[in-house]
This record gives sequence, C-alpha cells and structure tokens, in this order.
Amino acid sequence: MGKLIFSISLLLLLDCCYGGKVGVCYGRSADDLPTPAKVVQLIKQHNIKYVRIYDYNSQVLKAFANTTIELMIGVPNSDLKPFSQFQSNVDTWLKNSVLPYYPTTKITHITVGAESTDDPHTTNASSFVVPAMQNVLTALKKVGLSRRIKVSTTLSLGVLSRSFPPSAGAFNSSYAYFLRPMLEFLAENQSPFMVDLYPYYAYRDSPNNVSLDYVLFESSSEVIDPNTGLLYKNMFDAQVDAIYYALTALNFRTIRIMVTETGWPTKGSPKEKGAASPDNAEKYNTNIIHHTVTNQGTPSKPGEAMDVYIFSLFNENRKTGLDSERNWGLFYPDQTSVYQLDFTGKNSGLLRSNSSGGNSRGRSESWCIASSKASEIELRGALDWACGPGNVDCRAIQPSQPCFQPDTLVSHASFVFNSYFQQNGGTDVACSFGGVGVKVNKDPSYDKCIYITAGGYEQHQGDECICIDLLCFKYFTWKRIASMVLESLARDLLVVQFPNYEFTGIVTQCL
Repeated sequence: MGKLIFSISLLLLLDCCYGGKVGVCYGRSADDLPTPAKVVQLIKQHNIKYVRIYDYNSQVLKAFANTTIELMIGVPNSDLKPFSQFQSNVDTWLKNSVLPYYPTTKITHITVGAESTDDPHTTNASSFVVPAMQNVLTALKKVGLSRRIKVSTTLSLGVLSRSFPPSAGAFNSSYAYFLRPMLEFLAENQSPFMVDLYPYYAYRDSPNNVSLDYVLFESSSEVIDPNTGLLYKNMFDAQVDAIYYALTALNFRTIRIMVTETGWPTKGSPKEKGAASPDNAEKYNTNIIHHTVTNQGTPSKPGEAMDVYIFSLFNENRKTGLDSERNWGLFYPDQTSVYQLDFTGKNSGLLRSNSSGGNSRGRSESWCIASSKASEIELRGALDWACGPGNVDCRAIQPSQPCFQPDTLVSHASFVFNSYFQQNGGTDVACSFGGVGVKVNKDPSYDKCIYITAGGYEQHQGDECICIDLLCFKYFTWKRIASMVLESLARDLLVVQFPNYEFTGIVTQCL
C-alpha cells in the first residue's frame, strides 16, 4: 500500500476538538415580547451563540447584524408550495428577504419546512419539501452561498415506525415517498438530519412505564438494547440512536444528526403536573447542555459531537393546546429567567473532575479484550458488528497482517474490541459488546500487533512508518474526515500537511 499524504485544514483541526454546539429556539407566538434588539442583548448576556428562528422576519434578521451569533432561519410550511413550484419564487425571496442582511447577519442554515409530516394545517406539506429544498439550494448556488449556508428540514420522531430498542429503529414506510429523496439530498449536500426530540412526552404519556430519572439524565440504572448489548442511561440517547440505526438501515451512514428542538415545560395542565415543573425543566436542560458540550455522544456513537437547540427562549402565550404548550420558555417576556441555566455547560452538577489532575488527553491505562468465556456465536456477532456498523478498521486481523496470528476468534475479537473501545472514549459502555468485552490494565500488545491507546501519538520503534492516533478525529468515520478535508480545500483554507504518514481508518495500525 502506498503512503497516503493527508492534508488537513488547520481551522478544521482546531474546530473538531471542541464539543457540540448548544443553541436556543426563538419563537415569537406571544404578546408583550421584548423587541428583537433587546432579545439579542439578552442572548448575548447569557452567552448564547446559536439561535433558531422559524421564519425570515426582517426586523429579527436586522437585529442580529454585526454579532457573532449564528442564525438558523426557516421557510414556514405555508411557503412550501410556492417555493416548490417555481424557481423564480425562491430566487426573488432570497434576493429580497435574505441577501440584504447577509453576511452582516451570520445565517448558517435554512430549514425548509418544519415537522411537515405532522402539519394538520398545510395539505400535503411534506410532498413539497424536497422540491422546495432543491430550489433553495439552486438559489444559493447562483449567488455562491451553497457551501456557507446549509439547507435541510426539521422532522419529529414521528417519522419512525419503531424507536425501541434503538437498534430496531426504522422509518415509517408511509413516508417513503418523501424521506428517501430527502435523505439523498442531505447526503449529497452534507446537510444535517434535523429532528425535534422530546423525551418529556414519553414520560408524560406513560409515567408508569418510563422512569423520570431516565428522561432527566439522572438514572442510576440502565436500559439494555437486546440486539447490540449497548446500555442506555437516558431516553434522549436512545431516541438519537434509533434515528442513527434507521439511517443505517437505508444505507445513509454519513448523515449527521442535529437536534433542532428539545426541552422541558415548567407548567402544565392537571394531567401534566407530575412532569411539567421548573425543577424538572432545569434538570433536563442543564443535563442536555452538559451532555452536548462534553461530546458524550450516544452508546452507538460515543464521543461524536452533535448540535442541540433548546426550546424555547420565551414562554409563548398565543400557542394552543395544553398548558405546557405555552410554558417551555427559559425567560419571561420581561426578560427575567424562569430558572437559572448555564449555556456553557461548565457549571453542571454532572461535571466530573480529572482525578489525576493532569491532562485529560493523557494515555489510557485500560484496554478492552474479548472474554475467554464468551461463546463463539457471541464473539462472532460482536466482531461482525464492530467491523461493520461499529466502523472499526479490521484490516490488521486479515491474513499476512500483524494481528492475524494467532488465528483465533478470541484474538481477533480482542484486537477489534480494543480499537473500538479506544476510538470511542474508553468508556465502560464502549467495552460492553453485549457482555463479552472485558477491560484489562495490562497491555495485550504482542510482536508487531500493537493495541492502540487513547494517547495522542504512538510511534512504534522499528516500523518504517509512524502511526498517529489523532484525538481530534477519533470520533469521525474515515469518509467524514475525507469529505470535511475536501470541503475545507474547496474553501481555500490554510492546510497543514502530514507527509509520508500512512493512515489506516481512524488510525489503528501501522501496516
């Protein structure tokens, strides 16, 4: 195999070292709200850097000008039909309603429709979404902004026909006419799958079957996925993974997920009083923020960064339905806080200190190997999963490669288990494999078969090449790294080269 010269955008390298982004949804279905200018000051005061709005109101767009706040704007469902019918409609909209405010207002995403499959007011709304998205993208291409502003649409968890166990996640076949072309659009244009997730409703509607601690990220017990053996400590992760598995089932493995709404109400109708409260809202939102900014990821994608938007900035008294619909706000109209929330995630009670007091990027002292007591069927199933959906590079255990001998299932599984374990945060969950993975403190490396650790650089003496385990990239699939690099090069960003190094997958072995 020839040497691979890999160019990485310096800005990309720096950016991917940070956690997921936390934003807030700025809905305006309320009376006596502050002016947009005052709202921007409130947002800045609370260190909120990412905001979603549901339309393209000119006063709001103008208020966000000359700030560093990144803005997601929306095309309402009522606009979907004309946007889907004629390209000229979208071209005119972009020219008159968006471009006058860009780039002084930092618009980064356009959502074309919102939960269109659940809209009772717009007939066949979902059938217009993909044509409208295509027309919005075409309009952006005409003005050279298709790489700077991403186009997508938001959906609810209702697009799934199954969400538990997460590994059985599947899209509702009745939406196939709309979902497949939408997913093809997202994959082709590297746009995120945007979804609104509300564990609150699962608890509210079934409090006898769903633990409150489980939905608030405070459970001391775990729910096991019987198909994968993965352990879930909160419902949010289970819902996200159900979507990942549904995407994988349709062979859309590279699409990333963005949660465009989640939150918890502070007040509800009588049937909601056990769930909707300021205390529960503060716990849920504090914990989801911490979960996001610390890149905890999910059991099937540990450590993978994901952006999350909290719903909502204000209580919205003009909304209909149960009392909870009007009480999701973080602030009252007079701009006082409904409860205290730290958007940086630094003051969360869930924060864990580094017990060693040293660099958190230090070398791992644990490895993960296969249990000698596991059955052949269990090991084979776990090995196949790790080398497939688990995205482990398994070439090192192939014939003539360093870890092929001894040619036993336990030996091969041990090398692969450890690769997955180290590349996915070195957590207990990442070494579970349905109970056939075992953590050890003794390095199982032998001869030229080197079991990687989570350390920053591993140079193996006597080899002709240098193997590098880049922490910045350990949670990204190889294809995603390649696509991000190509995109960065297209933007003419400064690049740093690592010449003459041979990379295999996320970097597991020097071959």
